[in-house]
Amino acid sequence: MRRLPGSALLLAAALLSGCASQQTSAPRAPRAALSSEQANDIAIHALGLVGTPYRYGGNTIEGGFDCSGLIGYVYRSRMGAAPPRTVAQLSDFGDPVATRELRSGDMVLFGHGRPTHAGIYVGEGRFVHAPSTGGEVRLDRLDGPYWSRQTLKVRRL
Repeated sequence: MRRLPGSALLLAAALLSGCASQQTSAPRAPRAALSSEQANDIAIHALGLVGTPYRYGGNTIEGGFDCSGLIGYVYRSRMGAAPPRTVAQLSDFGDPVATRELRSGDMVLFGHGRPTHAGIYVGEGRFVHAPSTGGEVRLDRLDGPYWSRQTLKVRRL
């Protein structure tokens, strides 16, 4: 097995450290909007996954989730169609929504410039997400000390 030079290892680690890939092609969401009932079902399903282990690239309950894998799993199981796999693609999926119009089931995306993290809004200022290596899917507040400092984008299917 060939060993990589130190700089190549650092580059590989940097590429794998974030939740989001930098792929740029993104399909659009289906034009049929989710009903309020479907949106609430998505939020309830996401809440049921709190405590599932984080795993980079993960998209199953058995294997764990990263942030975009969690979103794909929940939307696929409740809508029958999966959104794109990466946060970069999710940032162009569905329709943009003003933050003051957030509703359960909306995707929340974080990051300055191009988003690098995402979750599912579940109401009352809270969202479910898979935050980081060694962690697990959890419920956090948008107005919490860390998340309130992040740029927030909202997308709705």
